[in-house]
Formats: sequence, structure tokens, C-alpha cells
Amino acid sequence: MTKPNQPNKMRNAVALAYQANGRAPKVVATGKGLIAEQIIELAKQNGVFVHESKEMVALLMNVELDQEIPSNLYRLVADLLAWLYKIEAATPPKFK
Repeated sequence: MTKPNQPNKMRNAVALAYQANGRAPKVVATGKGLIAEQIIELAKQNGVFVHESKEMVALLMNVELDQEIPSNLYRLVADLLAWLYKIEAATPPKFK
């Protein structure tokens, strides 16, 4: 993802969701430009952590909407989710 103050570069966004009974996280939203900005803003408004990695987003932009992430991305996404759970567990309740 690009920084908001770089007007010549279009920002991309991918939203993932994981359900306990699922095999792998699914891509539930993708977007470029204004759509990406809306995805990011909606996530922030709902307390969803926004991880900014243009490399990860580029890989996930190739996954079809409502499809599970491919097996070659399991480790990458699992590492990110583990890191997020650790941060969330360490975050005081008033900030959640």
C-alpha cells in the first residue's frame, strides 16, 4: 500500500476473514484507489487492524473474491495473524 500523501500512486487494499470451521482465510474484499480507501476506513472504524504491506497486498490481490488464500500464502498469513493475536492480547481493554 502507498502512503496517503503520495497522490500519484494508487493505494490497494485486501480484506481477509477467517472462520473457525474454515480451512483457510478468505479474501472478502479487494479494491484500488477510492475503493481501497473505503475498505481501509471501514476497517479502522470497526476496530479492525490494518496491516500495510504492499508486497502482501500485491500477492493477495491475485486471489479471487470469496476464495481461500492459496496454500503458498498460508505461512505468511498465519504469521501475521499470530502477531495480531499477540498484540491484541497485550492491548489494554480500554483500547480495544
